[in-house]
Amino acid sequence: MFSGKTEELIRRLKRARIARLHITLFKPRVDTRYHSEDIVSHDQSRIEARPVAHSSEVLEQVGTTDVVDIDVVGIDEAQFFDEGIVDVARKLSARGIRVVVAGLDMDYLGVPFGPMPALMAVAEQVTKLHPVCMECGGPASHSFRIVPDDNQLMLGEKESYEPRCRACFNRGMQNP
Repeated sequence: MFSGKTEELIRRLKRARIARLHITLFKPRVDTRYHSEDIVSHDQSRIEARPVAHSSEVLEQVGTTDVVDIDVVGIDEAQFFDEGIVDVARKLSARGIRVVVAGLDMDYLGVPFGPMPALMAVAEQVTKLHPVCMECGGPASHSFRIVPDDNQLMLGEKESYEPRCRACFNRGMQNP
């Protein structure tokens, strides 16, 4: 969290628009933190999106969109989607559509999160962004949950999570 994943997704899709490519963007319906429809980054950059409950809706909507030719599909918070999102990305890519995905690769326990490992495995390019560790100031690779809750899916912001490097994350997990 807080590494700029959504901001980078928005930047890439806006550049695609500048290039006159037809884009469409999807987000999991469960993610309503900033807006029920738009994707909004922590710095308040935003772009319109289609909230969907299941990965199959992405293919349905791309296939029935009023813009016949979609060049780029963006998917935000992919870790919240079901495993079918991997097949969706493959099918879209096979149709010649560029697929740009943003999501957390690990959950608050440091365990691979949802479909992200499989998405990263089939991706042609992976960009990992790192925020600053809130303990030591180094590059962070983990989202440390600072509130008690054992559910894997817990939407939150700075009041619930903080970025930490591996060493600070491990120290925090040993001394909760």
